[in-house]
Amino acid sequence: MKTRITEMLGIEHPIIQGGMHFVGFAELAAAVSNAGGLGIITGLTQGTPEKLAAEIARCRTMTDKPFGVNITFLPTLTPPDYPGLFQAIIDGGVKVVETAGNNPQQWMPMLKEAGIKVIHKCTAVRHALKAQAIGCDAVSVDGFECGGHPGEDDIPNFILLPRAADELSIPFVASGGMADARSLVAALAMGADGMNMGTRFIATKEAPVHENVKKAIVAASELDTRLVMRPLRNTERVMNNAAVERLLEKEKALGADLKFEDIIDEVAGVYPKIMLNGDMDIGAWSCGMVAGLVYDIPTVKELIDRIMSEADGIIHKRLNGLY
Repeated sequence: MKTRITEMLGIEHPIIQGGMHFVGFAELAAAVSNAGGLGIITGLTQGTPEKLAAEIARCRTMTDKPFGVNITFLPTLTPPDYPGLFQAIIDGGVKVVETAGNNPQQWMPMLKEAGIKVIHKCTAVRHALKAQAIGCDAVSVDGFECGGHPGEDDIPNFILLPRAADELSIPFVASGGMADARSLVAALAMGADGMNMGTRFIATKEAPVHENVKKAIVAASELDTRLVMRPLRNTERVMNNAAVERLLEKEKALGADLKFEDIIDEVAGVYPKIMLNGDMDIGAWSCGMVAGLVYDIPTVKELIDRIMSEADGIIHKRLNGLY
C-alpha cells in the first residue's frame, strides 16, 4: 500500500508506532520497522543525550530500516537537555522525529538542516495548521479517543480527521482509536495517509513492558479508561485503577483549588514501577479507549501483517461488494 506517508518516510506500510513513555525502547521500535512500519524510540524515557545516543545505536543493531525518535515538550521547572537530545538524534543519523506537546518551531531549523522529517502530534485542526505553517512535514492528528493527552476540545476522530483533510495540504496520520485493519481503512477513507498506534503496540510480544501491563490492556473494555488532570487543563486519558480512583476523588474534593502537588503521588515517577515492574495500581498510566479492541498479544509482525491483509480484504471485497 502506497500513501504520501509511506513515500515520505520510505516505509512499506502506512503504520507508525507512536512514542510512549517507558514503552518506546529499541526492541519495539526495531520490531515495528522490521515489519514494514515506522518504529519510534521515546526520547524523554532515555532522559539524557548520552543515553538516547546509546539507544539509537542499539536500535541500529536490530534493524536497517527507517525508525524515528519522539521528543515531547513538557511544561517543567527543570526541562530536559533538548539541544543535546536533538544533537544525539542528528549524530545518530535518524531521519524522522515525532514531536509532541508544545510548539517545536525553535527546533525546526536545526532539524531541517539535518534533513530530518518532522511529524508533530496535534489534537486540533488549528494546531495542525500551525504545524504546517512552521514547516512540519506531516502531522499526527489525535482524536479524543487517544491514550495520553487528548487536548481540551474533545473532538473524536470521526469529526477531526475529515476536518483535517479539508484544511491540510501536508500528509497526516490518524491517531487515537487505531487498532486494526478497520481503523486503517476508515482513516484512509476520511483523508488520512496512515495511522499511528500506541496502546495496540503495547500488547505485543516485543513491547518491553511487564506482562501485567499487556494483560491489563487485553482484559480492558472501551469503558475502562478515565480522564484525569482535567481541572489543570492538562487532561490525560489513563487506564482506570486504584490510584486513578484516588486521584479522581482528590479532584472532586478540591475542585478549583486543585494543584499538581495534590496528585503528585499518583502521576509523578510511576512509569518505571508500572511498565517495568508490573505494579498496576501504583499510579496513572496512559491508555486509549482502543483497549476495548485489543484481544490478543501477537508479535509485531503478526499484528502488522494481519492489519495489511485484512485491510486488503475490506477494500477489495467488502467495499467493492457493496456495488
